[in-house]
Amino acid sequence: MKTLILSLLVAVALADKPSFSYDAPASRPSGPVRVVEIVRDDRVHPAADGSYTFDVETEDGISRHEAGGVGGAQQGSVSFTFPDGQVFDLQFVADANGYQPQSPFLPVAPAFPHPIPAHALEQIERGRLEHEARARGELRESSSGGHSAPSQLYGRP
Repeated sequence: MKTLILSLLVAVALADKPSFSYDAPASRPSGPVRVVEIVRDDRVHPAADGSYTFDVETEDGISRHEAGGVGGAQQGSVSFTFPDGQVFDLQFVADANGYQPQSPFLPVAPAFPHPIPAHALEQIERGRLEHEARARGELRESSSGGHSAPSQLYGRP
């Protein structure tokens, strides 16, 4: 047991000290690197109200346009051509309703797998009618969350 502990202590003492600095990984050229020139780079940096725009296009056909306004709302587009010739186009809006991308390349959720059963539709309609009646004051809210309370008028046995 003492030998094991001694061996572990020697191993820890001889281990490499951790480096607390970051060095970029060495580059590994996997072939010739093609530098793609920027053909257009029009930018309007953020103004005091937060509005900005930029248009960037590269020589290989990638283009990106984005504009932002007051309150953080943004809209823009990205476009490029795949090696097989298909043109990818994405339009987006990002505002208080979240990020809303639109593109024929984005997946679409499947249709609901089955129709809603008639009894469920009847319950939904009944709830809607009761809600409207309460809003008009025709029905009172009960303290039991919509269920009738048991009667307190029980006879003695």
